[in-house]
Amino acid sequence: MPSFRIGRIAGIPIKVGLSFLLVLPLFAWLIATDVGRWTSIMNDVVGANLPEASLSAGQTPIVLGSVAAVGLFVGVVLHELGHSLVAMRYGYPIDSITLWFLGGIAQLTEMPEDWRQEFAVAIAGPIVSIAVGAVSYLGFLALPDSLGAARFVLAYLALANVVLAGFNLLPGFPMDGGRVLRALLARNRTHARATQLAAEVGKGFAVLLGLAGLLVGNIIYIGIAFFIYMSAAGEAQQATTKAALEGVAIERVMTPASGIDAVSPETSVAELIDRMLTERHTGYPVLRDGELVGLVTLSDAREVREVERDAYRVEEVMTRELTTVPADADAMTALTTMQSAGVGRLPVVDLNGEFTGLVSRTDLMTALTILQSSESATSTPDAPRSPDETMR
Repeated sequence: MPSFRIGRIAGIPIKVGLSFLLVLPLFAWLIATDVGRWTSIMNDVVGANLPEASLSAGQTPIVLGSVAAVGLFVGVVLHELGHSLVAMRYGYPIDSITLWFLGGIAQLTEMPEDWRQEFAVAIAGPIVSIAVGAVSYLGFLALPDSLGAARFVLAYLALANVVLAGFNLLPGFPMDGGRVLRALLARNRTHARATQLAAEVGKGFAVLLGLAGLLVGNIIYIGIAFFIYMSAAGEAQQATTKAALEGVAIERVMTPASGIDAVSPETSVAELIDRMLTERHTGYPVLRDGELVGLVTLSDAREVREVERDAYRVEEVMTRELTTVPADADAMTALTTMQSAGVGRLPVVDLNGEFTGLVSRTDLMTALTILQSSESATSTPDAPRSPDETMR
């Protein structure tokens, strides 16, 4: 869902998703309806001496629920900042911290593969949550009994942040506990294998959480379970892909310039579409005297109305500002570049900027299938052969 930036902390953009704005009033209402019960629990368990009657009267529960809900999400931001600052200390930039209906996400450009670094990044969030809970509890103890409303909010935030830390430490990869588990597994395994094992544990945890949500009728549990399951599967696939493609020279999977069917800038859009139909390609590099000047795709051609396609030339619809990949890069770099740029093919250029070939997502997926088939037939899971060795 869409999000917008509300500020910046330590150079990290803080964003709020639309789903967060929808769920914040719900959290406030849920807390407000339980003010009486929480007050009774705090009085019985820790001797809080909170005035239950006055806190439950009139509009007070709504005010308390609203303030506590905002405070809860402030704690979530601080939790994500804990992850982010430690990651930045190890040299991993943070794109943003985004609040959404299931909490918060710190968008790291890349997760550390060194198990010690990942352990430190993963554990930092729960440590911050426990610290926030401890500070809230100390504030609760410091305030006089006459400030019952403020003491209730602080007591609630103390409990909520400790629960947040404990829940995140459960082994539901890619939650914090799952990342801690992967870090520990990676001490004597490859990163890809550790990810696969942690993901299987995470998916099992998600199934149990989802079943619990169905039994008690809690849609939040079901939503979290779905998120954990899908994220665990996605990260496992990503780690497997990276292990297979990293180190594979791009020249081994690309189509060299000499074997590419290019088009000239003067080709009409009608001719281009006819070639696409005949040759079953949906994109072509555009060359003028052997020099790459653009890239044209089916979506570019579709922008021209059918009656005008004979009059329009490729140079009028092609993409001129190209995202390229160096000829000395590996296949994983090409895939990452495609994903970040949102394109399906990349021109490959040498150190002089000369066009040397074209690599497509199909090329990379075909190479990935071959590599994974070869490795599964010749290697054990914990000791895979290197990608270059497999492709020889």
